[in-house]
Amino acid sequence: MKMNYFVVGTNDMDASVRFYGALFEDKGFTNVRPSERMTYWLRDDFAFATALPFDGQPAANGNGTMVGFSTGSAEEVTRLYEKALSLGGTCEGAPGRRGPRFSAYVRDLDRNKLCFSD
Repeated sequence: MKMNYFVVGTNDMDASVRFYGALFEDKGFTNVRPSERMTYWLRDDFAFATALPFDGQPAANGNGTMVGFSTGSAEEVTRLYEKALSLGGTCEGAPGRRGPRFSAYVRDLDRNKLCFSD
């Protein structure tokens, strides 16, 4: 079994699309917006989306919830971390070795926690 997709909530779809569109701009994703409440970034083996909550309530990040992205190298971890910060994300852990992996942690504009690791 493998992960099928991951969705994080947003309260501002346009800001979310700008943030993730710029963060993923050179990763070869197809961007799909099937409705006003959801936007996907897709590849053959990858699906990530941001969504306005279906129930109409404000999006809230989960305490202890995190999305991990495998980047392939320590350099790419650092590049994505710095890019996320430049796009308005906030630091949750600067790039560095943590156990067997080199990783960095940020929060997006809606405070969803992301991890980049090599």
